[in-house]
Amino acid sequence: MKFIDEATIIVAAGDGGNGCISFRREKYIPFGPAEGGDGGNGGNVWLQADENLNTLIDYHFQHNFHAENGKHGQGKNFTGKCGKDLTIKVPIGTRVVDQNTNEILGDLIVHQQYLLVAKGGLRGLGNNHFKSSANCTPRKKTNGTKGEIRRLQLELILLADVGLLGLPNVGKSTLIRAVSAAKPKVANYPFTTLVPNLGVVQVHKKQSFIIADIPGLIKGAADGAGLGIRFLKHLERCRILLHLIDLAPADQSSPVENASIIINELKRYSEKLATKPSWLVFNKLDLIDKREALNIAQTISDALNQKHNYYLISAMNHQGIKTLCRDIMLFINKNK
Repeated sequence: MKFIDEATIIVAAGDGGNGCISFRREKYIPFGPAEGGDGGNGGNVWLQADENLNTLIDYHFQHNFHAENGKHGQGKNFTGKCGKDLTIKVPIGTRVVDQNTNEILGDLIVHQQYLLVAKGGLRGLGNNHFKSSANCTPRKKTNGTKGEIRRLQLELILLADVGLLGLPNVGKSTLIRAVSAAKPKVANYPFTTLVPNLGVVQVHKKQSFIIADIPGLIKGAADGAGLGIRFLKHLERCRILLHLIDLAPADQSSPVENASIIINELKRYSEKLATKPSWLVFNKLDLIDKREALNIAQTISDALNQKHNYYLISAMNHQGIKTLCRDIMLFINKNK
């Protein structure tokens, strides 16, 4: 199924039903008291997180949603039926924004979590409501109020513990295949990964974490170059970022310059994201002498003022991966 992480929908809650003007009419009681019933409340519109969904594609085809209106009141003090609530299911990780005010209404991050996005109109009151000892036949009633109407921006932001960053073709997809059961496409050309991929890494029997691989960044990504930065939002909820660096770039480019590109693009996108805990992971150790790899890694680590230890791995032959995953699990447990 196609991965769609943004959609716009219009939600309309139900209107409240009108109150009724009615009087008791029976034999020998030609001018009976008021008995007009109240209307029913309009239905609300809710969003609900569903773990069985992983895309917003359905809302590219259906944009308008309307809850049921409340029924009008009737004679004999019959209250109108309330309108049924409408529940719209969305993937876990969906952020809901009111497009008119840019207000974030909520984040749906737990299965079956609900969020009220449009409140139904209130019921109108029948004339029985206005009856008094001084006036038992009032000709007064109120109409129900209109339900809320909102234009909503839905943004799916993946929930992952670990996010992979790097230039295209540095081995992010190979790494996620090596550590999890995820099977993203792997090929020897840039932009093989076109959408984010998630994988579950099982470290021990009862310990695991979720890792996210997003399409590679290139210089100028913040200005829309390559696939741009639209997928960087999927790293917002990660606890730690792994900055993957190619030790032996096929284009003979400088690993130091390549590492700086990612850092700069990240800062341009979001200072908050740029300050997240980030580890340097040097990949393709199988293609270079280990001593040379250590020199490159130390040079880049010093240039970027990296405080945490770096890691040398080969995603292709799984070298160094076990230690990396173990340390990630320790970090996550420590920073819960």
